[in-house]
Amino acid sequence: MKKVIVGNHAVSWGVQLARAEVISAYPITPQTQIVEELSEMCADGRLPARFIKVESEHSAMAACIGASVAGVRTFTATSSQGLLLMHEMLHYAAGGRLPVVMADINRAVAPGWNIWTDQNDSLSQRDTGWIQLYCENNQEVLDTTVQSFKLAEAVDLPVMLVLDAFYLSHTSEPVDIPDQADVDTFLPKREARLKLDVNDPRAFGALSPPDMYMELRLRQQEAMEQALEVFDAVEAEWGERFGRRYGAIEPYRTEDAEIVLVTSGTVTSTARYVVDERRARGEKVGLVKIKMFRPFPTARLRRALAGIPRVAVLDRNLSPGRSGIFAEELRAALYDLEPARRPGLDGYVIGLGGRDVTPDTIGECLDRSRAALAAGRAPEREDLWVGVKP
Repeated sequence: MKKVIVGNHAVSWGVQLARAEVISAYPITPQTQIVEELSEMCADGRLPARFIKVESEHSAMAACIGASVAGVRTFTATSSQGLLLMHEMLHYAAGGRLPVVMADINRAVAPGWNIWTDQNDSLSQRDTGWIQLYCENNQEVLDTTVQSFKLAEAVDLPVMLVLDAFYLSHTSEPVDIPDQADVDTFLPKREARLKLDVNDPRAFGALSPPDMYMELRLRQQEAMEQALEVFDAVEAEWGERFGRRYGAIEPYRTEDAEIVLVTSGTVTSTARYVVDERRARGEKVGLVKIKMFRPFPTARLRRALAGIPRVAVLDRNLSPGRSGIFAEELRAALYDLEPARRPGLDGYVIGLGGRDVTPDTIGECLDRSRAALAAGRAPEREDLWVGVKP
């Protein structure tokens, strides 16, 4: 069926379709609608899950970890300061190889106090060992929610699906909601390989001495490396059943491009509009959307961007003292390309704290990159700020 729903409720419907068995959460703007809807689904019997109310986001993730160790499918959601409060527990979930799924509604990190979108909350957790998937629209949100459970349980790693505050979380769009029976075929009940069982006692999270710890981390890294190919298989099956695929990255009109925008999240939709408009004027521009940030799809981005004269990365985030985070990851990914095939890279910082990223904002980035390309000029600095008041 089709429903017009906000992005937060697209997550809720995805969790219901995935038949999550334990949901634990603490409310925080702008994700609260997700767990409000899920609590109603649990209360009226639409979702036969255990809903655990806790006193903090740290406790919410701790509850999900305990439930996941017991072998059940678990979910939570958070934003901004709540995600930061979870930080210790994120390491426990990933290091424990637990397939917890969490939605993070991207919200700027305080101070100053701000409830609007940028990506610093999720990207500040990039080294915790969670798979990260960034969504562009509400249909992708619902689809990715269901897919995340399958991916997590295939590689025994937690998955964070990420969507922009308000631009998706509180914006209504038409969403196709698959039939439950079809989703059940795609995503059967979780069968944990290892779990707490009173009839087969095991210890979890015990002391790991130096002669064991590195091997645990190597296995975690190998699982991350497998996650990209597993994600392809999950998406391929979803595409066959439901007719929609997204890709870890998505090139758009890059075949003869001189300048390519690199985007993530809802900025992508605006950037597509700008690309089409500039193409109509005869400009050779294109776009590459990054959906999967962890594991970082290095080889695919090298193939997509090798030989492009100039790349303009649009970062709705900042690593203070360095630059935008996607730009920094791309600089590292493209470093080993032959110099003749390595693009020049401009890293633009835009839209922090929910500031609008308009077609004019993106057009200014393109114009600055085009001028630099024509002059054969390197960027004047690694963080190029656009849309800042004088």
